[in-house]
Amino acid sequence: MGIVEDMLEWSRDVFLPIGDVGLFVVAFVESSVFPVPPDVLLIPLVMLNPSLGLYYASISTIGSVLGGIAGYFIGLKGGRKIALKLFSENKVRKVEGYFERYGAWAVLIAAFSPIPYKVFTIASGIVRLDKKRFLVASAIGRASRFFAESILIMLWGEQIIKLLEAEFEIITLIISVVIIGAIVAYKRLRK
Repeated sequence: MGIVEDMLEWSRDVFLPIGDVGLFVVAFVESSVFPVPPDVLLIPLVMLNPSLGLYYASISTIGSVLGGIAGYFIGLKGGRKIALKLFSENKVRKVEGYFERYGAWAVLIAAFSPIPYKVFTIASGIVRLDKKRFLVASAIGRASRFFAESILIMLWGEQIIKLLEAEFEIITLIISVVIIGAIVAYKRLRK
């Protein structure tokens, strides 16, 4: 097994037995420093008790958004220096470029997709993205991701797990594009 598989297994072994508390902890720390996404716990918890799927999605969302705020303040207080200790210069520059072009949209996309969200939470602080916009984008992106996963598992169980395992990146990319398209269309129609 590689280091990633070891981390995933360790996370499941340590945090899954403590259920919702473990899910909250992983969701919180993943948003600022931890490499294992909360989905690793969310999916099995919802599979074990589908009637609590929306509760688990809520725990993931709240923990992740609060962890994102911690990441934001890491970036704000430690700035680029800390980011360069956690990530390569190349990644930091790339993320800064995204923020110049997309602002809070970059946070929303990262919050929903398999892109490392913690990079964007820390970068939001570094570039001093408006806190309200950061919080709204984080909440929408994280809630969309965790509630979608939970609802799909509640409806289709094991079948959807196999699909998510095989096509997670493509599915989240398609849904991200649909969400962004819907938001853009809504804004244009409002004008």
